[in-house]
Amino acid sequence: MAKVAILMGSKSDFPVVKAAVEVLKKFQVETSVRVISAHRTPDEAHKFAADAEANGYEAIICAAGKAAHLGGVIAAYTTLPVIGLPIKTDMMGGLDSLLSIVQMPSGIPVATVGVNGGENAGLLALQILGIKYPEIALKLKEFKKQMAEKIASDDAALQAEIGNL
Repeated sequence: MAKVAILMGSKSDFPVVKAAVEVLKKFQVETSVRVISAHRTPDEAHKFAADAEANGYEAIICAAGKAAHLGGVIAAYTTLPVIGLPIKTDMMGGLDSLLSIVQMPSGIPVATVGVNGGENAGLLALQILGIKYPEIALKLKEFKKQMAEKIASDDAALQAEIGNL
């Protein structure tokens, strides 16, 4: 069974992380969620990353705000795919988080989704897992088909409304 870890620098990040958890569980992917700080618990971050593959994880989502170094620290200690999830902040609206995550040095890639993009972080993890798990890839195709059908339905409803003006 596919297994994804979601780490967040602070418990206050959970409302954003929750969307990633929900989408992964919807696709029946085993998910564990932890609070691990790159700055306040660096030894725990190192240990988690170094042991992640042996513990069965196949992708790691790291949510963090402000000086959002969690994804980079985790990526430094593992070859597993790491997805950065920048958290919106009061100071710069999440731009600080986004830049901290996306601007990794050469050799330490962290895939990055938009600010507060919890659902997209989960979906990106699923797309990565879909390479190995055909059942996940099939469910993703169905998910995208349903999205397209919803847009077509919305467009038809809009056209009907405009026609009645």
